[in-house]
Amino acid sequence: MPLAPKVKLNNGCEMPVLGLGTLLCHGAEAVATLKAAIDVGYRHIDTAYLYCSEKEVGQAIREKIAEGVIKREDMFVTSKLWNTFHDPKHVEEAFNRSLANLDIGYIDLYLMHSPMSYEFVAWEPEESVTKLTEIDYMDTWYAMEKLLETGKVTSIGVSNFNSEQVARIVKKCNVKPVTNQIECNPGLNQRKLIEFCKNLDVTVTAFSPLGRPNYYENDPENIPKPALDDTRVLEIGKKYNRAPAQVILRYLVDIGTIPVPKSDNLTQLRQNIGIFDFKLTDNEIEIMDGINTGKRTLPLAHCASHKYYPFSIEY
Repeated sequence: MPLAPKVKLNNGCEMPVLGLGTLLCHGAEAVATLKAAIDVGYRHIDTAYLYCSEKEVGQAIREKIAEGVIKREDMFVTSKLWNTFHDPKHVEEAFNRSLANLDIGYIDLYLMHSPMSYEFVAWEPEESVTKLTEIDYMDTWYAMEKLLETGKVTSIGVSNFNSEQVARIVKKCNVKPVTNQIECNPGLNQRKLIEFCKNLDVTVTAFSPLGRPNYYENDPENIPKPALDDTRVLEIGKKYNRAPAQVILRYLVDIGTIPVPKSDNLTQLRQNIGIFDFKLTDNEIEIMDGINTGKRTLPLAHCASHKYYPFSIEY
């Protein structure tokens, strides 16, 4: 299986244009899945302190290094600063905890998980919101910039930022974010935000690139239906003899994003990374654009009152 091509970031570093997401990736079974992913060609793994999957990611990478399959420098690993750690006094400690969990020497990319801050309660990751706080994400960003001086992280970026927030970061920062990781899939194709970020030389990483099939099955009234069985996707897949997920991931790469799909199925892992020997036509991209509804699978509605809630403007 050929490796994913790489994109050059605004700091000169290179990032594979497709990665593996690790939300809900826990335990020995997850380590086995991650090792299998490395075996079939994944060199970009996306994790976060909140996911509680950093230890599994690190173990899989260390074991594959020990087996001689990869070297540390072959891998690109992303983790994230959770919302409860936005106070500048907590940033370095939060980073060090992720670094220790991974135990792979350094982190390639460290993201601010969102522009919104929550009250610090404890170091254990907690997704539930206890209390919203209004720490300025610029102050958090400046603390993240200082992490680069440690030599333990190569690049920094943001996640779930809207266009105005990205523009503010770029205008006021000392170090420009290399990426903005956002929800992006055919139903929420983010074309305007992708173009906006591109003009600022900031890449876009796409989480939930296939939608959220499991979430939709459990809550079809509130979660948008994924495009995996959309007739337009199926028709394009039939032309190229490709699975629907491959068509979607190829589309997302073709419109300029770096998707990080998640799977624990070996066949799907192979399919998801096997998209670099075909390309959609301009007409097919236009057809795929037609699936967009602008609906989010992760609207973060419980945070809508936050000063820095990112989804109250168009993009």
